[in-house]
Amino acid sequence: MTTEERVLAVLERTLELGGRTRSMDADTPLLGALPELDSMAVVLVIDALQRELEIEFEETDITAEAFATVGTLVALVETRQGR
Repeated sequence: MTTEERVLAVLERTLELGGRTRSMDADTPLLGALPELDSMAVVLVIDALQRELEIEFEETDITAEAFATVGTLVALVETRQGR
């Protein structure tokens, strides 16, 4: 499973998107485009990513830019994975 697939799986489960992640790709907008992704949901997504991917985010990682698109979130995860 690719990092993008794993991130999408976390988004699907955490935000309860009803299968909408099947049509998402790296260019899919997140923050501001998904009504489910509010400030509280960002915290839940970060927590789920940390637990499931065994990574640790820094406080400075959590920015609007990081959550702009699926691709920017995947890039952040890969940075934290040391890729």
